[in-house]
Amino acid sequence: MRQPSRLFRTAALLTAAVSALVGCSATGNGTPAVSSGPHLTVVAPLGTMAPLPEAPPDEPPAAFSGLTDRAVLATAEAADAGAEITTAVLDRNTGQLITNGNDRSIAIASVVKLFIADDLLLQVAEGKTDLSPDDRDSLDVMLRSSDDSAAEVFWNRSGRSAIVDRVVERYGLSSTRRPGNGRWFNTISTATDLVRYYDMLLSGAGGLPREQVDIIMSNLAASTPTAPDGMVPGGVYPQRFGIPEGLFAERVAVKQGWMCCVGADWMHLSTGVIGTADRYVMVIGSMQAADDEVARRTITDAVKTMFPGGRI
Repeated sequence: MRQPSRLFRTAALLTAAVSALVGCSATGNGTPAVSSGPHLTVVAPLGTMAPLPEAPPDEPPAAFSGLTDRAVLATAEAADAGAEITTAVLDRNTGQLITNGNDRSIAIASVVKLFIADDLLLQVAEGKTDLSPDDRDSLDVMLRSSDDSAAEVFWNRSGRSAIVDRVVERYGLSSTRRPGNGRWFNTISTATDLVRYYDMLLSGAGGLPREQVDIIMSNLAASTPTAPDGMVPGGVYPQRFGIPEGLFAERVAVKQGWMCCVGADWMHLSTGVIGTADRYVMVIGSMQAADDEVARRTITDAVKTMFPGGRI
């Protein structure tokens, strides 16, 4: 397997603790209990994931100056609202990764549709399967509008939990695992694993050919404002929370996830690629015992605190 062309590297590692953080205790839907009061690791490398860039890296963006402090602040503000957040932001040009130090595992809900699409498109590229016009339409709506019915069809067709196993192996996702109950939405991962996935997807290091990568990314760039969701009143769910609303001045390509009733909590997960030439990757997740509107606002406010100008 090829290695990523750019390393998640950094020049410093700073740690701080925010005593005001209050951990939620939530279990359910295969989600592990939330840890309490994490120490904030605000600038961190991801181990020995890849060799250093061959060329000198670009200068870090101005918005990364002070981002460590703003990540601490966003985490504390979310805790004051009764939420626990996990977040990671990668500059793919410099390899700098900033996290809030809480790399807890969560059930990633509809974000696993990235894995389903990736695995399916690799099968197509290798000549192991074909996509009919209807299949392609279903794939598009699964990625753009987070359609659950399409995800269920492709999940069952491609081997269910074996999909996750194959993606984990190709991308080296050390903290990602198949769902304990076989339901795709209970696949477990972390913010840093998802950042790694996006970075390797874009570089080709995960093995998916560029043509297939472009199918995924063009759909994420066309993410719709709402998604069909038969579990909520009205049958649709707003999916512009987090990155799209928080980084309103940026070009974004996102895959969102959400889940009700994880214990007493709503889980929201906003993931994607930001900026010109896909320079940045961001993942932010939130667990909060609140109604869905409040929980969406909390995760969006956290992004706005980290990037108050609406851009990186």
